[in-house]
Amino acid sequence: MNIAISEKVIPTIALTQDAEIFEYSKAADPISSGATPRIPVKTFSPELYASGATRVIPLDLSKELKTNYPATGPGVLASFVRIRADESITTSADATSEFFYVITGKGHTETEQGVIEWNEGDIFVLPGMAAAVHHAAAETAFYMVNDSPLLAYLGVEKSKNRFQPTLYTHAMIMTELERAKNDPNAGKRSRVSVLLANKNFDQTLTITHTLWSMFGIVPPGTRQLPHRHQSVALDFAVEAKPGVYTLIGPELNPDGSIKDAIRVDWVKGAAFITPAGYWHEHVNESGADAYVMPIQDAGLHSYLRTLDIQFYLED
Repeated sequence: MNIAISEKVIPTIALTQDAEIFEYSKAADPISSGATPRIPVKTFSPELYASGATRVIPLDLSKELKTNYPATGPGVLASFVRIRADESITTSADATSEFFYVITGKGHTETEQGVIEWNEGDIFVLPGMAAAVHHAAAETAFYMVNDSPLLAYLGVEKSKNRFQPTLYTHAMIMTELERAKNDPNAGKRSRVSVLLANKNFDQTLTITHTLWSMFGIVPPGTRQLPHRHQSVALDFAVEAKPGVYTLIGPELNPDGSIKDAIRVDWVKGAAFITPAGYWHEHVNESGADAYVMPIQDAGLHSYLRTLDIQFYLED
């Protein structure tokens, strides 16, 4: 008996067509060479969400960052969300972490895990992917941040929830901030602030495994000394009068001032970007307390041991 055996044709792949080899000094620092674009210092006005239809307003710098997906930083996307009274909006991000700060308004959010009631000044985080429906009982605005650009860059999708929806009420936050402010050692510290954390992330002490959130006060007539870190900061000015500002720059002068500093004046309800690796300090020359809330991808950097946070300390 003769048995015919068919041969399967396997296509030839040009395995070397995308290969490149660089001399070390020409590729070791792609940021300085321009291959990796620098993160810009950028401000986003509260006028973006002050009026108009219910909608999401991405703070998209994909053109500046050379990505084919929305991004505010390499691993994070910030947006403003506006919801008119008695209306709702659905959000769903291909992300592992979603952060919401209630700039103004009140209402509730429906998630797969249940309903979250929220009011002005509250913060809540969701584990991403599943749709959430936000209902506004009054005119509402959110500051929303997620890590969708990180997943897009890696070419992956979320496979499981790392945490459950979690709420941090305004009262909780302000109680702990007041305790930090009144601590006898507060004057010796570089910041009067609180960090929001989740019990599931006891290694990084962060609000999610990728995101980091601080809520801090800058009293009138004070200067917070410069510091830097390798996580990008998506800062939000919670409360500020004229005369409050941030100085930002890549280098320090010998006296601890920031060399060739870019000044960002705070406007209540505005967001601004502090690039990774840049020194920055907050100054309050107004007569009132100022409050700031930065969101960073420092959860990821802390776990990778790459945060490299540094503080300038006066003698």
